[in-house]
Amino acid sequence: MGMILGKISVETPKYEVVQSSADYEIRKYSPSVVAEVTYDPSQFKGNKDGGFSVLANYIGALGNPQNAKPEKIAMTAPVITKSSGSESEKIAMTAPVVTKGEKNMVTMQFLLPAMYKRAEEAPKPLDERVVIREEGERKYGVVKFAGVATDQVVEEKVENLKKSLERDGHKVIGEFLLARYNPPWTLPAFRTNEVMLPVQ
Repeated sequence: MGMILGKISVETPKYEVVQSSADYEIRKYSPSVVAEVTYDPSQFKGNKDGGFSVLANYIGALGNPQNAKPEKIAMTAPVITKSSGSESEKIAMTAPVVTKGEKNMVTMQFLLPAMYKRAEEAPKPLDERVVIREEGERKYGVVKFAGVATDQVVEEKVENLKKSLERDGHKVIGEFLLARYNPPWTLPAFRTNEVMLPVQ
């Protein structure tokens, strides 16, 4: 019942709030180990969240863990997604149309529990699409919101966050991340989402 009403009962990443304003928080995140998969949504019938099952299989959330130990790994929140085509701009139509493979790639990450301090401590994935890597300390401008994180809502939040950060003299140094804390069956009004922009 708690999950339907948005209760987050799993481990979440450790961070320190460096600055807080009406529009956003600047957070410094501790180093962590992540499991990630990068894919073109067309591999999953156009589903942008298609990588979820690949990562869930790795940790054993959907049955037997698909890792070399095999070891069940606790689910954490949030699930993080990053789209490479997110900075799209409208360009006048020309011919011919050239398609680059990189454009619509999505990277989805699960943060592994804090007990894993280094990438090599995490069980080795059996699926070669799953990459385990370490993320060092990092700083993000973050804005939290409820509801369904549709592309349009996310784009709007990122735009506003970017403007607020730049207005206050923060330098944005990369693509945004979308962090979703709840399973799909959580009622939209109770969902916790965040957009995160890396800042210097």
